Amino acid sequence: MERLGKTVAFIPVRGGSKSIPLKNIKLIHGRPLVYWVLDAAIDCPAVDCVVVSTDSDDIRQAVQRYGSDKIILVDRSVEVSTDTASTESVMLEFAQQYEFDNFLLIQATSPLLRHEHLTEGLTKFNQPDVDSVLSVVRQKRFIWQAINDQVKPNNYDPLHRPRRQDYDGFLVENGAFYITTKELFLATGCRISGTIAAVEMPEETYFEIDEPSDWMIVEKFLEKHQPKANPLESKIKGLKCLLTDCDGVLTDGGMYYSEQGDEQKKFNTRDGMGFQLLRERGFILGIITGENSQLVQRRAEKLKLDICAKGVKDKSHVLDQICTQYHLQPSEVAFIGDDLNDVGILQRVGLACTVPGAAQEVTRICDYITSVPGGSGAVRDVVDLILSVKREEEA
Repeated sequence: MERLGKTVAFIPVRGGSKSIPLKNIKLIHGRPLVYWVLDAAIDCPAVDCVVVSTDSDDIRQAVQRYGSDKIILVDRSVEVSTDTASTESVMLEFAQQYEFDNFLLIQATSPLLRHEHLTEGLTKFNQPDVDSVLSVVRQKRFIWQAINDQVKPNNYDPLHRPRRQDYDGFLVENGAFYITTKELFLATGCRISGTIAAVEMPEETYFEIDEPSDWMIVEKFLEKHQPKANPLESKIKGLKCLLTDCDGVLTDGGMYYSEQGDEQKKFNTRDGMGFQLLRERGFILGIITGENSQLVQRRAEKLKLDICAKGVKDKSHVLDQICTQYHLQPSEVAFIGDDLNDVGILQRVGLACTVPGAAQEVTRICDYITSVPGGSGAVRDVVDLILSVKREEEA
């Protein structure tokens, strides 16, 4: 049985949410939802590894794009991926397959979680008289219980109603995280047991994202406390090269012929200006295409591109040649493609881009989809994205 370390942060993320489809990777305040709790887990020094358990290929790919060696992706079986499956059933499946000491369960629906909260929780957990820890918020509300057709107060005397500032309130689980040992979990089947301590988190962390209304509330809190995040910023900062496919990206993918049977292609002048803007910044620019057309060669020459690789069967191999020639790493290259023969190179480059209407396999693995189709300025759209980050960096 593989050992993962002493303390494992375990984040279960199912793909089958009905209230908000694929909510765990839906962008909130500019980033996939799960990225916020990944930040907290990865930045917590007491966490040895971060395990994401999922049944969704889309979620796997999104987590891989986060890019951290501290993350381990594990499969979640069909049996524990249903609407009725409990979180404990997912934890049990994982615990039976891997060796570790402590379970730190984190729920992706709590994006206001911070690594400081986890550190405080693990510090309390390490106290000799504590078996488990959970996160809570303090609520200063008056609770009533329905009994038949009447109601009775649970936590105050209406004849002596306290002022809010004089009222301690009560603690409520906010669902952000739970800590226990693997041994205790296997013995009880429960995420917390024994002697339990709590970490009190800020009042706004009371909200978990289960419904669209929760989403709007939490996003406002993120906007208040966090600067607007560009999820592609880290990928774009190191770029030095832009490569693109031709048909379907530089063109609309249509096949045009004159009366004499000569092949014709429609290019967009805005793409030409985009290449010029990047060339002025020292970018290496090029086309890699499976076609072997003189039209493509002439277009590349007119645009003063550094590279025009035609008739290519293995674009990933050409990427290696370009990296060797220009002393680049694949992470320093952006590529725009739209069909199955682009999948290999898109999986390797630093920024993978595509166009609307691309093959589903391509769309699934790309970081960015242009706002306009191929032949309508799609390359310029990617250039503008790159330049927006570069300018912010310089500012």
